[in-house]
Amino acid sequence: MNSSPIKLKQKLSPKAAAAKKRRDIAMAKTPARKAKKAQNQRLGQRSDSDIHHRSDGSIKRVSIKNNRGNFGRGTKNE
Repeated sequence: MNSSPIKLKQKLSPKAAAAKKRRDIAMAKTPARKAKKAQNQRLGQRSDSDIHHRSDGSIKRVSIKNNRGNFGRGTKNE
């Protein structure tokens, strides 16, 4: 993992990193995640907003500023 350009915040042992990779891939391949990814591709990403998938199945575009700032509540207490 040292050759990766992405720097991980977590310092995981090789065994733990492999287990996390398996979990992450399994989660990404669930039917719900596949449906959300397909929907994102149909809608298209824009540079001025992010897409939120609501629990009722609808979507909402939100500004990047609001999304990254936790809608004015900040991110320290997440």
